[in-house]
Amino acid sequence: MIRKILILFTLLLTSAYLIAALSVLNRKPQGAVCQRVECIIKDSIQSAFINSHEVENILKNKKLYPKGKKMDSIVCRTIETYLKKDSRIENVECYKSPMNCICIEIVQRLPILRIISSSGESYFVDSKGKIMPQVQCAAYLAVATGNIDKAMACKELYELGMFLQKDKFWNAQIQQINVTPEKELELVPRVGDHIVFLGKPDQFEKKLSRLKAFYEKALNKVGWNKYSRISLEFNNQVICTKKEK
Repeated sequence: MIRKILILFTLLLTSAYLIAALSVLNRKPQGAVCQRVECIIKDSIQSAFINSHEVENILKNKKLYPKGKKMDSIVCRTIETYLKKDSRIENVECYKSPMNCICIEIVQRLPILRIISSSGESYFVDSKGKIMPQVQCAAYLAVATGNIDKAMACKELYELGMFLQKDKFWNAQIQQINVTPEKELELVPRVGDHIVFLGKPDQFEKKLSRLKAFYEKALNKVGWNKYSRISLEFNNQVICTKKEK
């Protein structure tokens, strides 16, 4: 009986010691100052809209840059809320880490199309189908021009843009999408001196699949500059217009 009591007492004493030790180890000294800010820009290879130096300047202008401030005075949620107001940023996570460091992880908005409408508007459509204001962009994107309103940009053109982004061949081949006054689509390829007429913006996957087969079976033999126009408007047809001599 005495032995059981001693064992129980030892376990309780050990537990109390461990709790006290952890408490001491986790306790930050009062007045600790932020020594370092680590800013991680995710997807920076795909898109270079914003960098860590710009983030630093944004926070300094608002007097929110944490370096040199007391750790217990830094409110991470305030930093997140302010940075999310930037049109280039989709999400922000800010947190405190050991050694008096503040970590800021930023997810950029990823553009898939640049829009230049005939009405003079210029903006981007991102991977969520939302409008992005005009910003400096180093990304490799197709440009959509012509009779475009924002509803079409965020629906039909967004769907086509996502398809192009996901398809390695078409992402490399299509450099421009033009929207006619009738809301029909023309594509300008990078290789070949011709215009691809899609017609209405529906079933573009099937139409482009038909065109790819035509490229492989016909244009590789007769030459990529033989035709001025290739129409995919009608089902199961590829209608070509020869260049005038």
